[in-house]
Amino acid sequence: MSPARRLSDAGSIFLDRRGDDRALRVSWHHDDGLVVLSQWRDNLCTGSFRLRVDEVPGLIALLREGLDAQYVAARDRVERTG
Repeated sequence: MSPARRLSDAGSIFLDRRGDDRALRVSWHHDDGLVVLSQWRDNLCTGSFRLRVDEVPGLIALLREGLDAQYVAARDRVERTG
């Protein structure tokens, strides 16, 4: 799992396992009702996506479903190998 570094009270930075100073920044913009996901390389923003706050639960649900599936797959592998 890539570590997350605290960006501020309104966000975090997730480092890409590939290195090369790749990162995903997540920043809340409460006054605008947005979460901004931005991709960084070195200290340069290479792309961003603005997600409305009311869309965040859907993203969280999707990530949760994927995480649950990963746990099931890992458990099944352990059970098969004994």
